[in-house]
Amino acid sequence: MDFVALDFETANSSRGSVCSIGLVEYQNGKLKNEYYRLVKPKRNYFSSFNISIHGITKRDVEDAYEFDELWEKEIHGLLEGKLVVAHNAQFDMSVLRAVLDQYNLPYPMLAYNCTVNIAKKIWHLPQYKLNHVSDYLGIPLNHHQALDDAKASAQILLKAGEHLEAKDEKDLINKTGTTNGMMFGTGYEPARINKKKPAQKPEAKSFISATSEFDISQKV
Repeated sequence: MDFVALDFETANSSRGSVCSIGLVEYQNGKLKNEYYRLVKPKRNYFSSFNISIHGITKRDVEDAYEFDELWEKEIHGLLEGKLVVAHNAQFDMSVLRAVLDQYNLPYPMLAYNCTVNIAKKIWHLPQYKLNHVSDYLGIPLNHHQALDDAKASAQILLKAGEHLEAKDEKDLINKTGTTNGMMFGTGYEPARINKKKPAQKPEAKSFISATSEFDISQKV
């Protein structure tokens, strides 16, 4: 399977206050790349609540780059044209949109899915938080450390693929009956836990609906 798993931590309640990012990239089911950076938020304020969750403080990011610098030099190329997964992707994708909006940067073109949704389609658990799913599947986790959370999300996807005997990421998404979200230069489409109903007029499909089954190679 080919995909990138992503996790953000934020400094305060603002979705754009990214203070760390973790990424792991898999190609043909094998780990290709790991990426972790501390990030200095544009408004460098850390709430005590967020610090209590991830342990990152204002002092920790004093010498870090802001997100826009990292985006242009490092992060954009890791995400553009990829299938991205995150545990509770609704949060992480909203963080990505918020921080890009903050710096007036265009969205990348990518498809994304949520390992919460995928886990719910396969395993019957009392809770689907990352630590609970990881415990159930025997995945080691240092929770709320961005790289570790990204690694755990990646392992959930891989174990889901093994469980369903999926031949690749597209086959896994088809077998779970979930629908990919999309991001592109001028907007986004949310990921869904159930397969999106086909449009009444297939010939009039937009870019979004046409690529909802993740064929990112057909980008315009």
